[in-house]
Amino acid sequence: MLLESYSLEIFNSECNPNAMAVHCFAHLDRDVWEAIPYLNAILGGFTYIKEPPSVTFKTQGKLITVHARKIAINALRDEAEAKKIVEWIIREINSAWENRDNIEPSYESAPRPAITEILRLLPKTNCKKCGQPTCMVFATQVADGAKGPDDCPPIGEENSKKLLEYMRHFKFDY
Repeated sequence: MLLESYSLEIFNSECNPNAMAVHCFAHLDRDVWEAIPYLNAILGGFTYIKEPPSVTFKTQGKLITVHARKIAINALRDEAEAKKIVEWIIREINSAWENRDNIEPSYESAPRPAITEILRLLPKTNCKKCGQPTCMVFATQVADGAKGPDDCPPIGEENSKKLLEYMRHFKFDY
C-alpha cells in the first residue's frame, strides 16, 4: 500500500471568508508523484501537469488536485465531506499504484466537453428554472461537472439522454 495516513487541514477561503463552503488540504504521509500518471489514466484527469507532477479532477462541482505530497479539494460542505472525498481518492491512488503493471500511464489531460455542444441540447429559453441566469451559464456548469441534465427541468427526456451520453465520453456520470 502506497498511502496509509494523512493529516487534514480545513480552511475558509481567504478571498471570501464568509463563504459557506470550506476547502481542505490532505497532507500525505508519502510522496505519490510516481502514482500520478497511473491515477490520471484511471480517472481521466481534467488537467495534468508534468512538472511538478499533479492531476486535477472536476467532479460534482469540486476541484480535486493530487500533488506529490498533498491533495487539495475546494467547495466542501464540512470536514465530514472532506474526509469522505480524501479517503476515496487515497483508495484510488493506492489501487492505481498496486495495479500499475496493468495500466498504461497517461501524461496528458483528458479532452474537455464543448460548451457549444452542451448548449445545443439545452432549450435555450433562459428560463432560470435551473437557478442560473442563462442557458450559457448552465452549460458552463455542466461542462465543469457542477450540474447535470436533471438540473434543467425543461430539457426534455430525449435531450437529457443525449446530454448524458455526450458527457459520458468525458467520464462524467451523474
